[in-house]
Amino acid sequence: MEKLNWTHSGGGPPGAGPVGVRALTISDIGVVFQPIVDVRTGITFAQEALVRCRRPEYASPLVLFEHAVEESGCGRLGRLIRDVAFASSGDIPLFVNLHPEELSSRWLVQPDDPLCLHNAPVFLEITESAAFTHFDLCRDVLKELCLRTGAVLVVDDFGAGHSNLQRLVDLEPAVVKLDLALIRDIQRYPRKRAVVRHVVNLCNELGARTVAEGIETVDELTCVRDLGVDYAQGYLLARPAAPPPSITWPFELAASDRARARPPRPAARKATAGRAPPRKPSKPPVRSRSVRPTSR
Repeated sequence: MEKLNWTHSGGGPPGAGPVGVRALTISDIGVVFQPIVDVRTGITFAQEALVRCRRPEYASPLVLFEHAVEESGCGRLGRLIRDVAFASSGDIPLFVNLHPEELSSRWLVQPDDPLCLHNAPVFLEITESAAFTHFDLCRDVLKELCLRTGAVLVVDDFGAGHSNLQRLVDLEPAVVKLDLALIRDIQRYPRKRAVVRHVVNLCNELGARTVAEGIETVDELTCVRDLGVDYAQGYLLARPAAPPPSITWPFELAASDRARARPPRPAARKATAGRAPPRKPSKPPVRSRSVRPTSR
């Protein structure tokens, strides 16, 4: 089943009985954040915003968005999520999830949308399955949105079952997130390591960075680092929390890494930037291209 990770909603007072998703208000929505961490330095690169609806009937983000689709309310819900997420995050690099149904709604293109006004890099996540089933919308709407706002495109859950390398080439994402199905116990499975190694090499050649999702053990983190993955996300480093949490880094840093281990300063985005911050000092910069409530 497709995984939908989002960030917000709006409606009556919590506990007042079931209401439709279109009746939700900002008071019904909570947002938590989970760090995305550079595997070389232990520095937090960005935070991902994840929805936590306060109404018990929508406690699961999957259920929340299933109802939003049924009620044709994804556009409004997504805008509410972004309002909450950006207001509570501060000026930090932020990953936000977009539902494919939002791409054809008027909500996403409003000039007062908070993703247009954020002073730090913004990363727009679309699931791999959505990139497969809504390719034309992803290609046209998201590329235009990224060019206009300076945000960049992220393909989420890569390797979850719909993998199509041609789609990856055509969409030109700045970041590719490897699904936890590829990452779980990766140190025990040579075939998983072979797949991840080749995906990382491909992304390097295409100018995209990689994130390993669902890191829960030091062995997994060590393995993906050795395979060349750029960033990691998961319970080992930090559980989702609000405000944006600090991380627990399990390795001793070398002196050279400690010297570099300073939190990145948020940089103002230019409307025509359309690119991510530099990949690493030793590598060329990324070129312009665009809850599960368990461990990510």
